[in-house]
Amino acid sequence: MKTDIRTRNNVQVLGRADGPVLLFAHGFGCDQGMWSRVLPRFTDDFKVVLFDHVGAGGSDLDAYTPAKYSTLDGYVADVLELCEDLDLQDVTFIGHSVSAMMAIAAGATAAERLARIILVAPSPSYMDYPEDGYVGGFSRADLDELLESLDTNYLVWAAAMAPVIMGNPAAPALGTELEGSFCRVNPGIARQFARVAFLTDVRSLLPKVTVPSLIMQASADLLAPDHVGRYLQEHLPQSTLVQMKATGHLPHVSAPEETADIILGYLQQSK
Repeated sequence: MKTDIRTRNNVQVLGRADGPVLLFAHGFGCDQGMWSRVLPRFTDDFKVVLFDHVGAGGSDLDAYTPAKYSTLDGYVADVLELCEDLDLQDVTFIGHSVSAMMAIAAGATAAERLARIILVAPSPSYMDYPEDGYVGGFSRADLDELLESLDTNYLVWAAAMAPVIMGNPAAPALGTELEGSFCRVNPGIARQFARVAFLTDVRSLLPKVTVPSLIMQASADLLAPDHVGRYLQEHLPQSTLVQMKATGHLPHVSAPEETADIILGYLQQSK
């Protein structure tokens, strides 16, 4: 029997039932709980929809199939199915990291349900493409080495990489929190999702995005350096780039007030 979508993706609906819809999508190695620090700023005035990608958090692990989730398309299909099941209209899709890629894909291929997309610490491709001058920040050899390290011992990789990705050495508890999140994911699923995240290239979809977009570029982000944010602004129609004071790849965790302020300001301006 097919799993109910709301169970499959551990869907939670908070806030005003008749409010504008905000759909929050988490990144690799995380779950919907990573948005908890910003949620109090939204639940009074918005209908807030949270979910876990299959394989993460409280999702139905039995629904995970390597064939479906070996590409970004499987995850995007889940998001669109979720929107249809909940009959969500004029959605603001807020995607972090790899979920920003999903938001781009949705904005390019299924914009009828979306009002706008908000991209938190995004990159259209982490890999460099020297043949066309694109610098994502990692060569193919870099990514192969990263993925090999992840394959060899996922828990060791998580302990080493979590504080680097969090990018807030003055607050080591944040790195520990991310490590704990990484370690709650089934290692086999994490390995495959890492390949989806690090090897996907959505650059060809950027000109096809037909809804307004906000690019939230964190400072000193190892995975999405400043020039990647500028690349997105140059190639996404109707885009706005905001350079954040927050450092690291998870500004909604390390700087929730700034993150919420920027999102709320953009929503107000784009009414």
